[in-house]
Amino acid sequence: MTGSVSAFGSMYIRGVGTALPPTRYTKAQCLLAFEQSEWFTRLDARSHLIARTVLKRDNGIDARYLALDSLDEVFHIDPDTLARRFLENAPKLAVSSGMLALKSANISAHEIDAVVVSTCTGYLCPGLSSYVIEGLGLRADVQAYDLVGQGCAAALPNMQLGRALLGSGSCTHVLSICVEVSSAAMYLDNDAGVIISACLFGDGAGAAVLSRVPGANTRQIEWMDSSSVVDPSHRDALKFETRQGMLRNVLTRAVPQLAAEHALHVLLTVLERAGLKPHDINTWIMHAGGRDVLDAVELHFALQHSDLRYSAAMLRQYGNLSSAFVYFVLQAALADSAPSGWWWLSSFGAGFSCHGALLEVR
Repeated sequence: MTGSVSAFGSMYIRGVGTALPPTRYTKAQCLLAFEQSEWFTRLDARSHLIARTVLKRDNGIDARYLALDSLDEVFHIDPDTLARRFLENAPKLAVSSGMLALKSANISAHEIDAVVVSTCTGYLCPGLSSYVIEGLGLRADVQAYDLVGQGCAAALPNMQLGRALLGSGSCTHVLSICVEVSSAAMYLDNDAGVIISACLFGDGAGAAVLSRVPGANTRQIEWMDSSSVVDPSHRDALKFETRQGMLRNVLTRAVPQLAAEHALHVLLTVLERAGLKPHDINTWIMHAGGRDVLDAVELHFALQHSDLRYSAAMLRQYGNLSSAFVYFVLQAALADSAPSGWWWLSSFGAGFSCHGALLEVR
């Protein structure tokens, strides 16, 4: 194996944890709430048609978990309300997922040497890492890093930083967390991409304990190599912008094709270094931006429909959880006792950016 393996040494994913808000909302509930809201009268007939089409057809999503006591709350769209929603929910979700990851790894909070927290749906200063340190009771001298601006792709850069910290020799265990409160980044107007985004995203958090040594009596998940590509020429295809003091999601028709092309490039780059071929991968842990993205990946990668079953199942149950999504997919594969061997972990999103990692699971 060449590349970053020799430079950084070994990294193992020791445990995974995920967390969701308590309330689940179906597509039918979301559509009814929209039709009964004041926003329905503000938007035009084309927006009504788009929302009804997305929420009535089989778009690969059955329901989403949102940090709301009632769907009426989602239509309270102003900067203060959204900022408060993020503050009230992002720390709780991050801490809950971290606690479950520590339990899964059989690692105590005091053994964690660094914590890396990623989000794109809100801003806090001090950052979310401060709340995680407090909520989990991490050591006062823990290294803390807050990453922002990487959108749905953030999980792998988060873990890549964790690997660098482990490889530096300064850390033995790193806690990786991605948390998104998409309901705190709500924006509505007559742009088709904005309407579709409002129908796709859910709230949740994922966490993983990254370690220099594998755990005892558990499956060994070793990070073997990884690669990334960032293509600023497509920055405007998928991004957040700020309007009226609020985040507005820009989502274009080019995204499925861009995701598939960049994801395949990253895969082939890493597999060539490893002397492997795509058919050597037996488990696929892929971000799912939506059903159309999964269909494009399946086509470009020449996969069977069943190869992306874990990603499709998580999308159906939870919607697009942005950066937290791949933790849910990895957890689902582990819970299903997916066969040992070569696994591929990949995320993509704003930028346009894409990242992939080759895992050896024993």
